[in-house]
Amino acid sequence: MTPVLGSPSEFQWGVATAAFQIEGATGEDGRGVSVWDTFCREPGRIRDGHHADVACDHYHRWPEDLDLIAGLGANAYRFSIAWPRVQPDGSGPVNTKGLDFYDRLVDGLAERGLNATATLFHWDLPQPLEDAGGWLNRDTAARFAEYAAIVAERLADRVALWITLNEPTVVMAYGYAFGVHAPGRALMLGALPVAHHQLLGHGLAVEALRGAGARSIGITNNYTPGQPASDRPEDATATEAFDNLLNWQFTDPLLRGGYPDLGAELPHVRDGDLAVVSAPIDVLGVNYYNPVGIAAPAEGDVLPFTMTEVPGSPPVTGMGWPVVPEALHRLLTTLKSRYGDALPPIQITESGCSYDEALDDRPRIDYLSAHVDAVRAAMHDGVDVRGYYVWSLLDNFEWAEGYHPRFGLVHVDYATQRRTPRTSYAWYRDLIAASGPDGRPRTASIPARGHADDAGERVAE
Repeated sequence: MTPVLGSPSEFQWGVATAAFQIEGATGEDGRGVSVWDTFCREPGRIRDGHHADVACDHYHRWPEDLDLIAGLGANAYRFSIAWPRVQPDGSGPVNTKGLDFYDRLVDGLAERGLNATATLFHWDLPQPLEDAGGWLNRDTAARFAEYAAIVAERLADRVALWITLNEPTVVMAYGYAFGVHAPGRALMLGALPVAHHQLLGHGLAVEALRGAGARSIGITNNYTPGQPASDRPEDATATEAFDNLLNWQFTDPLLRGGYPDLGAELPHVRDGDLAVVSAPIDVLGVNYYNPVGIAAPAEGDVLPFTMTEVPGSPPVTGMGWPVVPEALHRLLTTLKSRYGDALPPIQITESGCSYDEALDDRPRIDYLSAHVDAVRAAMHDGVDVRGYYVWSLLDNFEWAEGYHPRFGLVHVDYATQRRTPRTSYAWYRDLIAASGPDGRPRTASIPARGHADDAGERVAE
């Protein structure tokens, strides 16, 4: 039986952004230095030497950006709070001006009838904490909980959903194992403590948030489903190892109270830690972009798998990522079967794609339409999904790729900061409008009615 969600406020149609990618104003109003500020200054780290000092200037243009969200008819906005803007050193004194900014932002959302989904950590760790070991240092988990309490004391009365961490798997893998993201360490399996310390920080933050009156709490995991490159048994074994390391390592401790087989000792996991990590949550945030092909490792490889192309030669996005919406459906049904009654309601906290700068972005519409349909199919199969957030509202600073990728429903001219809604903006607006009184999409195959600005939507400059 297909689940019915009840009311539009229960199903969250929204868009997502992250502080470091859009705010800019990195040196203003007492904000401290983050690991990404440092990383951007290291030669060769970011494509073409780009940095986020200005980004989308959201710090100054946030009212215009909230108007764009309201113009979609969305009912939720997922944003992140910059830890260095609130606590410049990652501990100790609070920067009142930083908290004031998020206070205004949350009030602005309420004035526009939008629910606030606030992410506490979207990768921008204060540099002083990294200097002390970063997420390799167990103490960072305690500092994170203190920061969560500070923010929640100010904002808990107006934030509908708190997300503790965004994609801890990416922080571990890209930031500490492979070294392609900040802080740029290349420790391979030596990065495993980073996973546990983030999850420990999550559990401690859940307790702090509850104590401050938070109404709903979750975590956002990035899931990249592995697909065996062939029907060879060794490729299937490698795929299981991949999923354990990069997918289930970040969910099993939350919902099963223990780690999957990681093929390594975990001396950094102490008695009592898993009870903290598995504190009950209200929402599991799922970020999904694409699957990856997995083959058995070559002799001498450090990792127990090799990542390769997805079988079947699917189409790809502008970044070369395979477009496989069926893998999202399989992921959601796998989560349900793997965790059963322990699985909380799911929100798709990021879903999107990058193509070129074109305003008439039909490939993005095709991508989003297919993935919304995959979510609808999973709901029909009994998965409790209660939200869908498009990544992203705006074109933005895309980490090591700088400003080259374009993920936005709204085009940003970085030279002028002019915002121009794309055709996909109008399509998403129409999809939300057609979702019906129960909040569920009736269909994702809604033709867009031309550019959003042609339809009278606001274009911000």
